Amino acid sequence: RYEQREDFAVVMQPFFRNTLLPLDSTSKPDMSFFAADCFHFSVRGYAEMAMALWNNMLEPVGEKQTYNNFTHDRSKLKCPNPEKPFLSTRRNSGFGNSDPNLEKTESSVPYWAVIVTAVAGVLVGSL
Repeated sequence: RYEQREDFAVVMQPFFRNTLLPLDSTSKPDMSFFAADCFHFSVRGYAEMAMALWNNMLEPVGEKQTYNNFTHDRSKLKCPNPEKPFLSTRRNSGFGNSDPNLEKTESSVPYWAVIVTAVAGVLVGSL
């Protein structure tokens, strides 16, 4: 519904879509990226996600990175390009006149899987 607006845009940032759990030198999950509850991110994990989000916002639509490599390397942080010193949207990425319905695809996760997972989570949590 915002495709025709010139003063507002919504852009999906897919940096977390294909991200794998970071591993340490022994090929076990690197817990330094997670808080004590093993679910939320630690400061280090949030820093990685913030860098990936920032980089995604600067990448043109259709060329956005869909993973995060968890290298904790500040040199991977992208800077705005002098030729395009703005956040990338569909319109300024060259998709301004395209049909917004062409991009709609079915979710790769069936709706019933979400319900089953939620119920299982509640049952496990209550045990």
